Amino acid sequence: MSRPIQALIDLSALEHNLSVVRRHAPHSRVMAVIKADAYGHGLLRAAEALRRADGFAMLEMDAAVRLREAGYRQTILLLEGFFGIEELAWIEQYHLSTVIHHREQLAMLSAHRPGVRLHVFLKLNTGMNRLGFTLEQFPAALEALKASPAVGQITLMTHFACADESSGNENVNAQLQRFNLVAAGRNLPLSLANSAAILRYPEAHADWVRPGIMLYGASPFSDRTADELDLYPAMTVSSRIIAVQTLNPGDGVGYGHIFRADRPMRVGIVAGGYADGYPRHAPAGTPILVDGRRARIIGRISMDMLHIDLSGVENAGVGSPVTLWGKGMPVDEVARAAGTVSYELLCALAPRMRIAT
Repeated sequence: MSRPIQALIDLSALEHNLSVVRRHAPHSRVMAVIKADAYGHGLLRAAEALRRADGFAMLEMDAAVRLREAGYRQTILLLEGFFGIEELAWIEQYHLSTVIHHREQLAMLSAHRPGVRLHVFLKLNTGMNRLGFTLEQFPAALEALKASPAVGQITLMTHFACADESSGNENVNAQLQRFNLVAAGRNLPLSLANSAAILRYPEAHADWVRPGIMLYGASPFSDRTADELDLYPAMTVSSRIIAVQTLNPGDGVGYGHIFRADRPMRVGIVAGGYADGYPRHAPAGTPILVDGRRARIIGRISMDMLHIDLSGVENAGVGSPVTLWGKGMPVDEVARAAGTVSYELLCALAPRMRIAT
């Protein structure tokens, strides 16, 4: 028999979460973000579940090519654009769309002898200060693209820095104002809204929305749960207890004995550790499900195992099912306890993890 830990990918949950996007942004086209192997869910697996999306967005050229070769005809957008002039031939061959966010890309376009005219997304830096042209640089960049024989359709885009923050209204409104200032009157398609903005800022929906984390059933907010947003978890990581130890008061457990029992207690040993993608820094108290009942992790996470306090789940023993995150144990809650975000947990699944659908 194989080691019991696995990640179950619920394709129907992905389909449902896409419907939630459309419910919130009924007049926008949907660019499903499937970067980082679809946030750990599997590129082609997720694309099939999200096949009704109007487009897909990712970073990796090889992933974009795989998607095209699998028969997907939607818009496929490279979110960081191209990194060398030689990649333009691939973009043309596979009819990909590309973000343009710095002058060097404009220079590469001008030096390229085009075979087809590309759909480009011109990125404006409205305050994220990560990628994109400043307001002062933007007019010249737009004119360069309009004059380029390599460019066909131009879409204007930006990215919000604080749409997920409950106190982010002022920042979002400032970014939106800056974007609208340069986009006004140009009669070009627009793309602004990520998951948080889709849910919280309908005035930012525009022509294209770009949902990411909400497609996978996690909340982009710290103050609203995925369940409250009608999002279904698409990944459930589960395992089983493979051993039980009985501790006396003062006994330590795991490496470094960072946890010591203050009373007699039973401890379940679970097949699952940081080599599977569980966060090594998860502290004692991080929630977990045993036989469908809430329990807590104790001790230091090992490479292949972790420890559970079985107080309150006295009937649990070897073979009892454990849910690390997913259905019944929100990934957002586990991430928050571990001092990180759901994005990191979903993307961190190790190659050795067994995947089921």
